[in-house]
Amino acid sequence: MPLLRSAPLRYLLLVLTCWLALFALTRSVLLIGHWSEAALALSDLPALFLTGLAYDLGFLAYAAMPLGLYLLLCPAGLWRRRGHRVWLHALLAVSLFAMLFSALSEWLFWDEFGVRFNFIAVDYLVYSEEVIHNILESYPVFRLLGAIAVLAIGLTLALRPLVRRALDAELPPLRQRLAGFALLAAGCGLGFALLDQQHPRGLGGNAYQHELASNGPYQFFAAFRNNELDYQQFYPTLEMSKVAGILRQELQEPNARFNDGEPLNIRRQIDNPGPPAKLNVVLVTIESLSAKYLGSFGDSRGLTPNLDRLRQESLFFNNVYATGTRTDRGLEAITLSVPPTPGRSIVKRIGRESGYASLGQQLAVQGYDSVFVYGGRGYFDNMNAFFGGNGYRIVDQSSVPEQDIHFANAWGMADEDLYAQAMKVADADHAAGKPFLLQLMTTSNHRPYTYPDGRIDIASGDGREGAVKYTDWAIGDFLAKARQKPWFDDTVFVFVADHCAGSAGMEDLPVDNYHIPLFVYAPKWIQAREDGQLASQIDLAPTLLGLLGADYESTFFGRDLLQPHSNPPRVLIGNYQHLGLFDGQNLAILSPNRLMRRHDDALGASREHTANRDDALIDRDIAYYQSASYAFSHGLLTWRGKLPAGTTLGLAAETTN
Repeated sequence: MPLLRSAPLRYLLLVLTCWLALFALTRSVLLIGHWSEAALALSDLPALFLTGLAYDLGFLAYAAMPLGLYLLLCPAGLWRRRGHRVWLHALLAVSLFAMLFSALSEWLFWDEFGVRFNFIAVDYLVYSEEVIHNILESYPVFRLLGAIAVLAIGLTLALRPLVRRALDAELPPLRQRLAGFALLAAGCGLGFALLDQQHPRGLGGNAYQHELASNGPYQFFAAFRNNELDYQQFYPTLEMSKVAGILRQELQEPNARFNDGEPLNIRRQIDNPGPPAKLNVVLVTIESLSAKYLGSFGDSRGLTPNLDRLRQESLFFNNVYATGTRTDRGLEAITLSVPPTPGRSIVKRIGRESGYASLGQQLAVQGYDSVFVYGGRGYFDNMNAFFGGNGYRIVDQSSVPEQDIHFANAWGMADEDLYAQAMKVADADHAAGKPFLLQLMTTSNHRPYTYPDGRIDIASGDGREGAVKYTDWAIGDFLAKARQKPWFDDTVFVFVADHCAGSAGMEDLPVDNYHIPLFVYAPKWIQAREDGQLASQIDLAPTLLGLLGADYESTFFGRDLLQPHSNPPRVLIGNYQHLGLFDGQNLAILSPNRLMRRHDDALGASREHTANRDDALIDRDIAYYQSASYAFSHGLLTWRGKLPAGTTLGLAAETTN
């Protein structure tokens, strides 16, 4: 075929072949590193690599369009010039560098999250300052970039004879070049029609196999495009009356009275007996504190002596699960008590992140100073806009005097400095006679795992073990100092994780990887004991308000864990695509394309099979997520109460101390 002998097409095919080879190599390296988790038989390899090849070609059809247009329309006079040939050699070197950089990035991302690029990678691109600093502090970046550059130059020199032969080939007439570009455009159209972000993801079975069959760059751009998923369009639904019946049964409590309204409106009046207790609340959300790190859960490394002791002195909930895999999901669940709706969390839905009946808003209207205290810069993950627009004032790294920050890394100040700022706010509120809700978000238990020297016996930056032990040390130091404060006796301390340290597994929603601890500590007011009921982060806000004896109008999907009830157990877990309900034994999963699955014995053998709407567990799963998505899109979660004098539902001003 004359077109295949043309110089532009030969050069383009050479570049694309290099990309395909690197994609295959990346897939092979990841497969070898996770062979046991992928649980592949040798007979499964052709299907995995052929599916991967389809996605590789799909991505390259898009990526090659600009270069293909240039090469196929380049005038003959320009093509033969020496300077143009040098430029094409340099372009190959740059392309090889980009290929290797992409492969290295994907390998590091997989090492951290156990998946191909997804929403997290998109978020990391948006919040580049923290991420770049984190990478610089975590890896020998410049040495790696230098090695990639050397390798790209070496490969370019090795390929020089092939490039020269390609460039010396004949130049076809314009009609044939246009035909070549038409073929490339047809490839794009075919990829658009046959491939999407959900396949091979989202079909059940072994999650590692699906991730290995994906293409990282393709998934990155697909996640960038699909940052929200409409529940009604992509997920199974039930009749509204059935959803309403299930939800009212799930959320009924002895002290709850549903308001009249549309069927999917869960707004209800909560009446707690007796006068409210104006206790202070310090709610600490701890970065990546998986339950498995606690010595009292069986870890033998001695990383959490303070938390293990605190467990014996607290009301400790030992069967609690995070709703998601990111900090913003944990904050959403704790603050708004809503399930993890598909796509982005409410925290990050810019322009639609404020005006909700949050925990902070509920307490602010009862005279509390509701403050969000964050160790980093609150613009990250849109946290300042979210908390400022939902009843809180903000204290973050940017509003703290430099002399008060003794150690900071890419993500923010060390936990001990965060706790020091929280105590300043508590001291000021106590002196003013004002009860306070301080909702803290820590940062130290995060890569690059650095912290002040001399605090623990593990050197800073040595890995997750040291970060967990420093996190524990900082909590112990904070409580020791807080016990000396006049406000300590009348303060409820809550410690809970935002999510686990890792959520990757052989399944789409590996339940055990969502297990987190929850401590409620107030020695004067709360008797120490263990509570083993199945619970979720969304249950924290109603439980706290119940503990304080507050009467309020609730839009919470969570339950007061201290109220007697006969409601069936459940926790709601998810990622940006898969939506799960776990009842303590079995797990129902909803996925895009209206797929329904369940895992029987989810914490054990976890036997997966396709489900249908005759399954009561699936119906409960649908009811929660369909209702939550509807409530968000139809304004049913908004704050409708009075506001404290001088406050609005807009972004609260940051405070300096």
